[in-house]
Amino acid sequence: MNQKLPFQIRKRQLLSLAIFGILIIFSQFAFSIYKKNQHYEKPQITFITPKVEEIILTEFNPNDLDENQWKHLGFSEKQIKTILKYKEVVGGNFKSKEQFKKCYALTPEKYEQLKNYILLPETNFEAKKENFSFKTFEKKKLNITGKFNPDLYSQKDWENLGFSAKQAAAILKYKNYLGGSFISKEKLKECFMINDEQFAQMSPYLTLPARTPENLMAKFEKKKEKETFKITHHFDPNELNLEQWQALGFSEKQATSILNYKNKILRGTFKSLEDIQKCYMISPEKFEEMKPWIKLSVPDKTTEEKPVLAEKTDFSKINLNDITFKQLREYGFTEKDAAGILAFRKKLGGFINKNQLLETYEIERALGEKLIFTAKLENSNVAKYSLSNAPEDWLKKHPYFKFSADRIIYYRITNPEDKKIWKFLKLKPEYEEKMRLYIVNDK
Repeated sequence: MNQKLPFQIRKRQLLSLAIFGILIIFSQFAFSIYKKNQHYEKPQITFITPKVEEIILTEFNPNDLDENQWKHLGFSEKQIKTILKYKEVVGGNFKSKEQFKKCYALTPEKYEQLKNYILLPETNFEAKKENFSFKTFEKKKLNITGKFNPDLYSQKDWENLGFSAKQAAAILKYKNYLGGSFISKEKLKECFMINDEQFAQMSPYLTLPARTPENLMAKFEKKKEKETFKITHHFDPNELNLEQWQALGFSEKQATSILNYKNKILRGTFKSLEDIQKCYMISPEKFEEMKPWIKLSVPDKTTEEKPVLAEKTDFSKINLNDITFKQLREYGFTEKDAAGILAFRKKLGGFINKNQLLETYEIERALGEKLIFTAKLENSNVAKYSLSNAPEDWLKKHPYFKFSADRIIYYRITNPEDKKIWKFLKLKPEYEEKMRLYIVNDK
């Protein structure tokens, strides 16, 4: 039989449970009050924009650069590896700007930024000219034997130091402009005939003060303010080269920017005085100075840029894969655009669909759209291959395949099935779609 606990014991148990319950209720109540009195501040999130390092350009020979130096020019590690690999492919040295430009890692915009600083001949043909030497483009080390005062140097002394006769004459002319003395290292450095590398070589040996005295500095500033460049002859801005723009009073950098503006933005021609006035390197004051002397000769738009349609050709019957340079000019394309269309068509091996014509670099899109709407396209004669049997030369030259050519050639050695090769390539859909246009029996 179960015996009941004595009343006193049961009373103590009940009392303990009651006290324990009261404590729990009190602690919950206290915690809720504490929680209400807490104020939580939302953390402020600040997005830090990565600082873009300014690229300071100076003359360079791409054959001499290491990985760090390429990095300073603004290339990524992947691009640098591609450049160095391409350099090995072409024989270990870039022979010309033309060859360097073809490197896959170099965009047209990046090449335009660098081309004026590259110490290489323009084309492979120039590189092969008789008596040509790459030493022409190397930076010469100056022949410095000890400390010297440049104020005492004659033309022969400057030539012995490592400058050409013309450079030496220009340095002496600059000294005369300063009043017969270079005055300070600071002023000598401003001589446009002495580049930064040459000045760095000379600087430790110069017996000139580092800075120009304040009284003389003020004199030069006043002289600079008073000095104005006077234009005394008529000129056509469309015919001026870099040196001729400099002769009009612009610095080398300003002249280079003006030519870039003309060639890139205006497609090679100043068509009006307004075009010249809009150039950001030409100040309003400079434009007013130049204006009376400008004789602008602009090619006749009706005969040069967009010839009048001579209604000889029925373009509705023309096949885009057979259209000629003359017919493209007749339709209204400029010489540059017509040549670009034919060159792109040749690289492709022919158009598969009409819209490919619009991929031609910088053609007038409105005129191109009008042509593809008007003309027909017959593509039965365009060469097509499978990935497994496409000729290596074709893969490496075709605009759609050349960037994947090496991988295709590698994968098909062990996987001669197109489906597997496509899987291994892992291309972006838009690239794969273009490539499949030239793949035979591909579904």
